[in-house]
Amino acid sequence: MRGLIDKLRAGLDIPNYPQFRDMNEMFLKLLRGLHREGETYLPYGVSARPRASIPEVEAIKRHISLILDEAGIGHLRLKLCVAGPYTLSLQLRCRDGWLMEELAEALSDIVENSIFRVKRGETTLLAVDEPAFALLDDPLLDRGSEGRESLLRAWEKLFTSASSRGLETILHLHDASDTLYLEADHLDIVESHVDDPLYRDERLIRRVVEADKMVKAAISKSDFDALIAQRLGIPIGSDEAPSRIGEVWSEIRGGRLRSVNFLEDMELMERRLRFIVERFGAENVPYAGPECGLKGFPDYDSAIEVLRRVSEAASFSE
Repeated sequence: MRGLIDKLRAGLDIPNYPQFRDMNEMFLKLLRGLHREGETYLPYGVSARPRASIPEVEAIKRHISLILDEAGIGHLRLKLCVAGPYTLSLQLRCRDGWLMEELAEALSDIVENSIFRVKRGETTLLAVDEPAFALLDDPLLDRGSEGRESLLRAWEKLFTSASSRGLETILHLHDASDTLYLEADHLDIVESHVDDPLYRDERLIRRVVEADKMVKAAISKSDFDALIAQRLGIPIGSDEAPSRIGEVWSEIRGGRLRSVNFLEDMELMERRLRFIVERFGAENVPYAGPECGLKGFPDYDSAIEVLRRVSEAASFSE
């Protein structure tokens, strides 16, 4: 529970449950109809296990008063984050459109069992995590294909299920260039990485707004290698980058450098947020946060410090 307490103390309004496990594996463990074959699974009628819910969320419900008292907070608003049906399907063999719809049905059952509202807290957001979408040349998602329509139906199943229970819905991407998500009626909010065209391309911005979608502003980078390169003033893809970055990691692990020295400052985060708000309008930017999870950071304290800076930077627009 320490992870959630520290997130709340850092100033997060709607934290995700602490995630210290591989997201794909944690959700695959909640499914039945999968046969393990080496590093992959063979599906045969995938569904959620009976009464399956997210264990971390169940622990939060049981200890909610203790968590909030320790954090000095009166009421908890919690985000549920789930692996998306497309990204999860990449862990399985014999992929097709129907498999993504089966996965969405199972994930919806898990989400429904994890949603709660009690005296001192409730779930308010569902984030569907699709980092692989649009990054792969996948024939299953060719334009006009049945697989593409299946993914849209799969997303809509998840979003509709959450929306009907009063939750806002977010789709987390690493590349927003494929705009299939704009056709999901019950998707409220889109988010991607700091440098993604979602926040910069005027044509894409116009399409997002016209589709009646909002955005979560990504205002801090989560790739620690990129942060090191940024601080060293070298391109992340340069020939010298791997060795220079490796040297810094060695210094950090040896206690000779502090990881916090490589974090982005609040002023940069504020500038990014202003940039996004100016393009979308404040009414279309309800949330801000890091571009992705922080498990790749060298230590826990530097990750919490990022959350504190993000929270403070976001407060300027309130």
